[in-house]
Amino acid sequence: MKRRTLLSMAGGSVLASGISVAGFQARLFAAGLNVEEQVRVAVIGHTGRGNYGHGLDTMWQQIPEARICGVADADPEGLAAAVRLLKPEAGYSDYHQLLAEQRPTVVAIAPRHVDQHRDMLLAAIQHGVRGIYIEKPFVRSPAEADEVLEAAAKAGVRIAVAHRNRFHPVLPVLQKLVADGAIGRVLEYRGRGKEDARGGALDLWVLGSHVLNLAAFFGGAPQAVTATLLQDGRPVTAADVQDGAEGIGRLAGNELHARFEMQSGHPFFFDSRQHARRRDTAVDRPASFGLQIIGTEGVVDLRADQNQLAAVRLGSPFDPDFSSEQRWQPVSSAGINQPESVPDLARLLSTQVLPGLDLLQSLQQNRQPLCDGEQGRQTVEMICSVFESHRLNGQRVSLPLQTRVNPLTLL
Repeated sequence: MKRRTLLSMAGGSVLASGISVAGFQARLFAAGLNVEEQVRVAVIGHTGRGNYGHGLDTMWQQIPEARICGVADADPEGLAAAVRLLKPEAGYSDYHQLLAEQRPTVVAIAPRHVDQHRDMLLAAIQHGVRGIYIEKPFVRSPAEADEVLEAAAKAGVRIAVAHRNRFHPVLPVLQKLVADGAIGRVLEYRGRGKEDARGGALDLWVLGSHVLNLAAFFGGAPQAVTATLLQDGRPVTAADVQDGAEGIGRLAGNELHARFEMQSGHPFFFDSRQHARRRDTAVDRPASFGLQIIGTEGVVDLRADQNQLAAVRLGSPFDPDFSSEQRWQPVSSAGINQPESVPDLARLLSTQVLPGLDLLQSLQQNRQPLCDGEQGRQTVEMICSVFESHRLNGQRVSLPLQTRVNPLTLL
């Protein structure tokens, strides 16, 4: 088969890892992955129980060096639709059979319902895959993360978690701006969930996980947390705990407030209240579903999953005249107020193409993906630490957690 041009739609631009398209092809070939025959990718979905996530099925159709060898879906109608859409070599109702017969190099674990993730991850590892791309949240508890990562390490499997903002090439640019003092001395990180009907604990799991991952990128590993979990304004009790949506497991609370101590020495605050969200506008970029880095001389703002991911506002955030004299300035991978240098970047991120490429590169380069399984475990621990602190009446809880199960099962 004639060698294809990987990511030709990017025009050969330098991507998130700083590797050109031609360089990526050469390194992929050198790793022993036969780009002439394409990388075999299997897709696991489940219609009605998380479906196919945010494009974790169709992303591989946009990477010419990837070939979808099979798809599995336990729902018959969903499987038929997936076969029509993805045009794989074969469709399966049982993902174990898919893995055994197709022997893929890479597996996409797409369902949003997290209660299936642990079993699907372990099955893929046991069937000899080399790479896994999985929808967030990673798993339901630190214990499940421990089990999966131990198995992956023994088998040499690379796991990438679909926190797609982590793959954005503007992140190292922002990291350098902050390190160079563009916003003065960093004081704190502030994050909020999407704060729609899922506000509170469910928001923390399914959307806040993006924000927690970004906070750890800038602030380093979390060291400890203190938190409060509320239901309709009162502290959550055991009577409030029930099975949550999207296979999360035991869940309670439509409001939460958490303060993390980060490795950098700067605190990270995360809050979520049900129905507190305002509509974003290009004018004021309200602090909902995103992360702000607040310094003595400015603020960096990141809007999770938005086309314009980052902006900066220079000047003291505590000056009463600040809002009338200063404006938000967009930040691209080329810098402040610079046009984006990566063609079609918004689409490549929203369709998960860049994360998929990074996973393939990680196999070739024998490195971890930019958002790997360890980061998936870290995010799950940050989520569960909020529940653990609340369970202990707001006590300071150190991370890594000693309690490896979902703390709400112990309330």
